[in-house]
Amino acid sequence: MANFPYLKKFYSKLLLGIGALVVLFLIAAWLWLRQSLAILVGTITTGELKAPVTIERDTQGVPLIRSENRNSSAFALGFLHAQERFFQMDLLRRNSSGELSELVGSAALSQDKKVRIHQFRKRAERNIAAMPIKQRELLAQYVNGVNFGLNSLAENPWEYLLLGLEPRPWNTADSLLTVYSMYLTLQSAKGRFELRDTALAELLPEDLYAFYFPEGGRWDAPLFGNARAKVSIPKTPISALLDKQDTIAYQPMESDDKIYGSNNWVVGGELTEHGGAILANDMHLGLSVPNIWFRAGWNIPGSNRFMRGVTLPGSPIVVAGSNELVAWGFTNTGGDWSDLIPLELSEDGTQYKTPEGWRNFSIEQEEIAIKGGDSDIMEVRSTIWGPVIDTNYNGTPLAFRWVAHDISGGNMNLLNIETVRSAQEALDLGASLGIPHQNLVVGDKEGNIGWSVAGAIPKRVGFNGSRSLSWADGDVYWDGYLSTQEQPRLYNPPSHRIWSANARIVDSEYLKIIGNHGYALGARQQQIRDRLFAREQFNEQDLLDIQLDNRAVFLERWQQHLLSLLDGQEGYSEIYDQVQNWQGHSSVDSVGYRIVRNYRLKLMELTTAPILTYMRRYQPNFSFGQLKQQFEYPLWEMVQQEPQQLLNPDFESWNAIKLAALDKVLEKMGTSNQPLQQQTWGAQNTARIQHPLGKAVPLLNWFLAMPAEPLPGDTHMPRFQSPSHGASQRLVVAPGRDSDGIFHMPTGQSAHPLSPFYGNGHKDWTEGNASPLVEREPRYRLTLN
Repeated sequence: MANFPYLKKFYSKLLLGIGALVVLFLIAAWLWLRQSLAILVGTITTGELKAPVTIERDTQGVPLIRSENRNSSAFALGFLHAQERFFQMDLLRRNSSGELSELVGSAALSQDKKVRIHQFRKRAERNIAAMPIKQRELLAQYVNGVNFGLNSLAENPWEYLLLGLEPRPWNTADSLLTVYSMYLTLQSAKGRFELRDTALAELLPEDLYAFYFPEGGRWDAPLFGNARAKVSIPKTPISALLDKQDTIAYQPMESDDKIYGSNNWVVGGELTEHGGAILANDMHLGLSVPNIWFRAGWNIPGSNRFMRGVTLPGSPIVVAGSNELVAWGFTNTGGDWSDLIPLELSEDGTQYKTPEGWRNFSIEQEEIAIKGGDSDIMEVRSTIWGPVIDTNYNGTPLAFRWVAHDISGGNMNLLNIETVRSAQEALDLGASLGIPHQNLVVGDKEGNIGWSVAGAIPKRVGFNGSRSLSWADGDVYWDGYLSTQEQPRLYNPPSHRIWSANARIVDSEYLKIIGNHGYALGARQQQIRDRLFAREQFNEQDLLDIQLDNRAVFLERWQQHLLSLLDGQEGYSEIYDQVQNWQGHSSVDSVGYRIVRNYRLKLMELTTAPILTYMRRYQPNFSFGQLKQQFEYPLWEMVQQEPQQLLNPDFESWNAIKLAALDKVLEKMGTSNQPLQQQTWGAQNTARIQHPLGKAVPLLNWFLAMPAEPLPGDTHMPRFQSPSHGASQRLVVAPGRDSDGIFHMPTGQSAHPLSPFYGNGHKDWTEGNASPLVEREPRYRLTLN
């Protein structure tokens, strides 16, 4: 280069030119992105409103909507949702209508076909027509607000610019499709728990089934009833399931209890200084950018009160929050809200048997539009009970009876919670709510508390729903739904405490009504209950402390077990020290916690593998799914008693299988090529909170994803946390004292990376800082005339 000075000069100019082009590109990209930013200040004439609306937003982008007309405030919320979250709303409606392929192409076709069987768009249109006129009017104004907000952007939301598509306008059915999208998240669209459980119960020897798949045990912490009895070691040997030529199948277990769940509890006025109830709710869902919820508040016309809480973009409702007289929150029930019906077919398979005789299947065609290709036509085959959804292990077709398919299963009745004035009134709404079934936990300003099921509960006749049975003879059927008076309920219990965390919450008659579709192990629920009974008075910070509790109470006996196993074993001294000094928490800097936690899961995998191998003889793709959530009970008994007849034949002794489980854990940890001291729980439990487009195009993650921070918390404790799942919000509030309320939400209000609200509040969620529920000082003011 020194001998060719003109080349040096040329390269210098070339580098400067490239640098200038990069700068120009970044400026152009920045200007391009800015065109789709939400409008924050000014006055807009809409031509739609019966009364003007003001929208004040604080530094985190939390809006407070003021209007003397409720339909006008619904319009304003729709405007906000569209301006900040339209792409998210679009994904929700397409997810439940089976229309994702139209947006992203043939990669989503398989998923669309699975969903299109349910024909949710047609059901949504039917249900909208059945709604009360006032709800339809409010929903129509919300939809008008959505479309006005979308059209008011200078450019389409930035995601559509990248995809090269025009966003499709919103309609009323789309809002109900967002509710159905939550059904698909919180309940199985194929009745998987019943499908697997029926197969296991019919194929396994009775004593092996009872041992490996118990209903519960010592970790149960129900509101009604007691913990289940201890499981008994079966006499049937595991070898009875296996042939000599069988190769044992292993299915890795990231967690035995990684479910979409939630925590929710409330304390009554007897336990608070001010005499009002205090409610806490953190709903556990998949974490993404933006967050699933959008914070909002509005005044309740005709009163001096405000609604505050989280809304689901696409819908005009506060899902969980406070109206200053009553606070409410939800956790997924784990109840049984569907049934699989084995069909009795005619010889040629064209008809199925019903109580009225043989009937032809109803056949409808569904057209699925595909971006960049021809549409796909699929057939939906239905019965009088529901669509044909699957086959069982014998190949028998199964019809699917699901609450979500009925008018009672999808509505906007949660709007009525705005005007309730007491916990009792809130509980009265439970049976009428057309949402995925939730534990509805409420508390009011006067100190009253209560629990019920939110969602329509079917009246089963002739069976309890736990097994797949034929309905052909008319002896087994659904006879409508329970009334408000028949709905399970608990009001002002003597303990002044109510708690739920996705585990079994009831017993006896109530359990017969609610059923079981895969309850969580009770450890998280029990830890919450015990914290509530550890003191006699509470404030908001006390309840937040429970939400952030990451003590490893559940794993304490496993830590002691592992120490006993390692005691005197050569070559494990460093591992022993880490396990001994594990801190007793799922701390980000704990190596011992990571070892204990993963050892248990690996041992669970190795000990249950013969069952998996046997079941895959009948169903090649069989997996345990939610049925593994109660594996703790047989696993602990095997670890303690070491029954030879239950030992996986791939191992010569129980000591060998235990050490093999530990060695596999250490081997996987060692793949990082880091010293043991750096192989912490935080290194494994690092946040991966990404935008959907960032998951598809990793290059976008540097710009869109939240920081990849190590996170405390884990499955079997109140602070439920994994890299991609966790508390989608944390709420603590005493109704009427909302200014003392606490709120956390990951990722922030806006989906736009240039928004001043992008990621605001995420740090409080990560660190557990007590940030306020009530809006801060307003910084932006927008008027809609």
